[in-house]
Amino acid sequence: MSNNTIEFDYENRFYGTMHAPNVDVIIGSDKGQVAPYDMMYGAISSCLYATFLSITKKMKTSFDSAKMTVSGEKRETVPTTLKKVDIIFTIKNAENEKKIEKAFEYATKYCSVYQTLSHVAEMNYKIVYDKS
Repeated sequence: MSNNTIEFDYENRFYGTMHAPNVDVIIGSDKGQVAPYDMMYGAISSCLYATFLSITKKMKTSFDSAKMTVSGEKRETVPTTLKKVDIIFTIKNAENEKKIEKAFEYATKYCSVYQTLSHVAEMNYKIVYDKS
């Protein structure tokens, strides 16, 4: 079981610092700062990608690079939880598209952040292949 602790320091306004083991992140709503949903979308993307990488290695398939775009829609009723999350996963020069699709499907099942959010939001993804 993984047990991580992250510390946060806040000022008496919407500004603070998240102290993660390998980096500090400035929290706020100004340029150069991350907002709460920025961090949540980052958590979905990074968890999903790390899980995907692990699976592609086991499936012995490769690709040159990947890009993920995450967007969402919040409910209007309080609490304004996520209603929908859309993920566009662009993969460049995939060795085997069928294996990539299966690996991503498995990643959505095994990524804990994706699964956690799927309990409150409709989760959608699309895989795009870049062969340039």
